[in-house]
Amino acid sequence: MNENANRNAAPSATPSATAPYSLAGKRGLIVGLANEHSIAAGCARAAHALGARLVLSCLNDKAVPYAGPVASALDAPLLVCDVEQDGALENLVQQAVAQLGGLDFVIHSIAWAPLADLRGRVADSSAEGFLRAMNISCHSFARLARLCEPHMRSGGSLMTMSYLGADEAVPHYGVMGPVKAALESLVRYLAAELGPQGLRVHAVSPGPIPTRAASGLEDFDGLMARAVERAPLRRLVTLEEVGRLAAFLAGDAASGMTGQTIYVDGGYHIVN
Repeated sequence: MNENANRNAAPSATPSATAPYSLAGKRGLIVGLANEHSIAAGCARAAHALGARLVLSCLNDKAVPYAGPVASALDAPLLVCDVEQDGALENLVQQAVAQLGGLDFVIHSIAWAPLADLRGRVADSSAEGFLRAMNISCHSFARLARLCEPHMRSGGSLMTMSYLGADEAVPHYGVMGPVKAALESLVRYLAAELGPQGLRVHAVSPGPIPTRAASGLEDFDGLMARAVERAPLRRLVTLEEVGRLAAFLAGDAASGMTGQTIYVDGGYHIVN
């Protein structure tokens, strides 16, 4: 077998049937922790349960009392990072690498838009609000990938969080629909660009979950009710289910996958 063929071969089989699903020895940075009910918290708990060492971040000092207990329970350092502030992401990655010695997976769980633009018509959205939403919710993932790439020398996985509104015009989702569509496109481009370095990139698309961020959406209760009524599983998904998917994508069992938007929504996206 020639050297290039051997280098590109699939990972060899392991004696343990459960080893591919373990995150023992893996080092992860999870960005966007708000509180125990946030998607980032579900991802952190699942990764920790499988043996990963973590560094977590929250938006600002006001968020620390809510995010801190999650980090403490997982024995994970909690750092503050507002991606709109100059140098904040750079500082976050530097501190995470200093704590962990490198990175094997990164989870980006940040989304924000001004309330007026979120609840109004997209046609009426302000240029400033649209650009801020795009910078915080989408471009920050590109910046995070660029900063983390040099510290993921053995390959790894980068993930972000999307929603069905990226692919369909969901009532009351407003300007976040186009922003999430851009985010899913960004995932595909990053996957193509970073794949030769062994880096895999995915978007996880959960169904509606009652988080603090989701509470900003108009008629969110109606959105959840429709999901329960129409999803094939006839229920909402849980933070644990979203976290387990992210943990799977972070590990070696998903080593042959990249560039996808993967739904965890009880099947709602196939019938909506």
